Amino acid sequence: MKVEIWSDYVCPFCYIGKRKLETALDQFAHKEKIETAYRSFELNPGADPNSNISTYSMLAAKYGMSIDQAKATSKNVAEQAAAVGLTFHFDGTVETNTFDAHRAVHYAAEHGKDKELAERLFKAYFTDGVNVGSREKLAELSGEVGLNTAEVAEVLASSLYADVVREEEEEGSRLGIRGVPFFVIDRKYAVSGAQSPEVLLDTLNKAWDEKHPALNQVKDGDDDLLCADGVCAPRAPQQ
Repeated sequence: MKVEIWSDYVCPFCYIGKRKLETALDQFAHKEKIETAYRSFELNPGADPNSNISTYSMLAAKYGMSIDQAKATSKNVAEQAAAVGLTFHFDGTVETNTFDAHRAVHYAAEHGKDKELAERLFKAYFTDGVNVGSREKLAELSGEVGLNTAEVAEVLASSLYADVVREEEEEGSRLGIRGVPFFVIDRKYAVSGAQSPEVLLDTLNKAWDEKHPALNQVKDGDDDLLCADGVCAPRAPQQ
């Protein structure tokens, strides 16, 4: 069963939602049968990767609030992150462009390291205060998860994976995705936002049950047979 995750690496609720999904998967009976894939979504595709504009200033301008209000809002989000075991330091985060970060994750997927790099990018931005729009930093972070730093730098200097990012963004738009995180399960169920692990687990179970309907079993008490779908087999003799 496949879980596709539309998200952005500067989206706080995407990181929180990622942790909640992981908690749900830890409780899911068929976790080993789940394939996860990260899909591209940019919250601010026009952002300058080297703007150095603080998150507080960005929020204040975007939502028409004061810096103090932006700090209070960010503090509330940081508390929600702490509740799922994450540490957010908004004092060190800056507005940036994530197009190259998405390209780097697609390169990582080709080498089986997309999950590791996605986690490192989230932590780098929200905990370590790293500008994940910097190609130099992206190459360094990729190296930390076992990828070839020089190869990543070459990829980012080219246009490789740019078409993949754009195709996924367009696909998300066709699916009606207007905000992230957005989880799509087997292209039949969708969960929008950083919902609770319980909601995610319930959706996973529904999708699994629909794809793998259980057999209806009936015990025949008279002749000690176990019957299912019209086929009966004798029960093992008791010792």
